[in-house]
Amino acid sequence: MLGWYPGHMNKARRQIQEALPEIDVAIEVLDARLPYSSANPMLAGLTRHKPVLKILSRADLADPERTREWVEHFDSLPNTRALAVTTTNARELKRIPKLCHELAGQVRADRDVRVMVMGIPNVGKSTLINGLAGKAIAKTGNEPAVTKRQQKVRIQGRVALIDTPGVLWPKIEDQASAYRLAATGAIRDTAIDYVDVGVVTAAELARRYPESLKARYKLTELPPYAANPQAEQVEADGPQRIDLLAVAGFDGHAILTEIASRRGGLRPGGEVDLHRGAEVLLHELRDGKLGRLTLETPADIPVPADDEEAIGEAANNDSGNADTSA
Repeated sequence: MLGWYPGHMNKARRQIQEALPEIDVAIEVLDARLPYSSANPMLAGLTRHKPVLKILSRADLADPERTREWVEHFDSLPNTRALAVTTTNARELKRIPKLCHELAGQVRADRDVRVMVMGIPNVGKSTLINGLAGKAIAKTGNEPAVTKRQQKVRIQGRVALIDTPGVLWPKIEDQASAYRLAATGAIRDTAIDYVDVGVVTAAELARRYPESLKARYKLTELPPYAANPQAEQVEADGPQRIDLLAVAGFDGHAILTEIASRRGGLRPGGEVDLHRGAEVLLHELRDGKLGRLTLETPADIPVPADDEEAIGEAANNDSGNADTSA
């Protein structure tokens, strides 16, 4: 479980809540490589009575087929539309004002459609606004939490945008999501264990994109996961956590060791610098050098606990009914 909630984010949450009554449409900017993990559940709660346009940014870095699956998933939700874009591509952004008008419905002729742009840090909100405005208005950067306050911008197509600071939630309960966010840079590198994230990411890439991983780092094989009884014993003594390497089915530690040894992480005496390997893997993943990759699909969305219970009860009832009829 990862907790990270700077003070300015709590202030941003209050500002969003205060401004929402005057808003016609909410734009939530998501990272197309992880549309579920980059969606702040707190924002979903705040905007549940507003039409929402999901912008899947960095579509040029994401797997096109997986992106199509995500757009279809979001379009199937009530009062929701989705659009995958590269936020620096002005042509792709031209559809956004029209979609905002369609979602807003009837708006007085003498005013713009009011749209609030929100999302977690480092998903491209400010780049999107600059692209829509056709000039540099919102500050951008390659690290999280660049925007510190709300900014209002009027763009063509009778749309008024309100940019908001990126907001993470107090505790990221989903362990897999926390690692995906860290891998793509949504969480400051100073707040994560580079090697830990690198190991999990290597295993996950081996599961989803084995050929891309092998080709990039000239790996002949991707070693399967083998349980470490001692590690399991340590886990049993502390908080129970999902073994993400077991879920992926690959030995991320061994893969990262190979990457490090091939990319300047082999020290005198044969010692391997895993931190170097993690730096190489994470930076190249973020830069798109491993190809167009997506780290999750709609099938990876966890089923809420109460839904799991309902599914279980339904299965039991069906089983019971079948026995009775027999």
